Amino acid sequence: MIIRPIAHKDLPALQAIAIESGAGFTSLVDDREFLINKIQHSIDSFARCVQQPEDEGYLFVLEDPDTGEVIGTTGIEASVGLDSPLYHYHKSQVVHRSRELGLFKRVDVLNMCNHYTGCSEICTLFLRPQFRRPNAGKLLSKVRFLFMAQNPQRFASTVIAEMRGISSDDGISPFWDWLRSNFVDLDFATVTQLVGAGNNGFIAELMPKYPLYTHLLSEDAQSVIGEVHEKTRPALRLLEAEGFRHKGYVDLFDAGPTVEAELDQIRSIAGSVECRVQVIKEGTSAFKPKAEGMGQAVMVANTAVEHFRATITDQATYLPQHDLLQLPSALAESLGLRDGASARFIPMATAKTSGLPETAAAQPVPQPRQQQELKYAL
Repeated sequence: MIIRPIAHKDLPALQAIAIESGAGFTSLVDDREFLINKIQHSIDSFARCVQQPEDEGYLFVLEDPDTGEVIGTTGIEASVGLDSPLYHYHKSQVVHRSRELGLFKRVDVLNMCNHYTGCSEICTLFLRPQFRRPNAGKLLSKVRFLFMAQNPQRFASTVIAEMRGISSDDGISPFWDWLRSNFVDLDFATVTQLVGAGNNGFIAELMPKYPLYTHLLSEDAQSVIGEVHEKTRPALRLLEAEGFRHKGYVDLFDAGPTVEAELDQIRSIAGSVECRVQVIKEGTSAFKPKAEGMGQAVMVANTAVEHFRATITDQATYLPQHDLLQLPSALAESLGLRDGASARFIPMATAKTSGLPETAAAQPVPQPRQQQELKYAL
């Protein structure tokens, strides 16, 4: 499986993903012209020389190199809410108190806000059901952090992810149903398509501008605030393992949680290692894929932008004392790596679970140039 930037040839697959993902997946809509423009915007973003994040959007696809089929997609928005407001509800509490009467009441409220304006957003992660296989979801999720680690100037200091909230397969959202019955008479599928296409002017015009007292909502609407769609739970667990946390901000339409983390504190970014590559030819004495200590999967990428490539492999050997990552020649070629080139990688398991020495467990990612005595293979 190879991750690469999207290209115009991927339009049919991207349109299929837009259909398969269903209502609620607002970052892709089934509109051919919209998708063509999204692909072109991504191509332009990868080609741009960036010193600070602006309106760039990076879209990647996961490809099966044997068949050429696109089996998933994932993306990053460099800076959200600049051209079009990014609205959220923030869940907080207000207190009503009367000293004279001795009454005290604490209630939950939802306030509309633009708190995350200017933040980077990881988004558009979808693995097509018919192509699901081990490590595919992890690759789609973590590859964004490899790209961000290599190109930090392209992204904001705070990174967010809007998690898909509760809705049914036929496009019914309990939270939106309550809002629809009281404020905006549009069905959930129409609303999400409007927002996905960037047409969110109706939010300022029709949505309630005052705090929503949550106890006045229907029980069904209250029960889904901050909850995630069952198909999104694995993605949320991966992000929580990276250090992302929910701080009370939820989506305006399905009340799904938005999680956030500081760029330099994201575990895969802080723990990634940039090093030189040594290409090893298969069949030589230096290539020993069955050697003791091998077998832990690593995610490895080249350090290019327009020609970015990444994959997961158990055929890489890291030599920390030399700051060197050994790769078999076929794999190096698929990643566009030559002998002596730079690469960046992330171990996909801890030392204890991967068969590495116990002494590596406290620091599962070796830091280059520390001249460690410990020798091991990833």
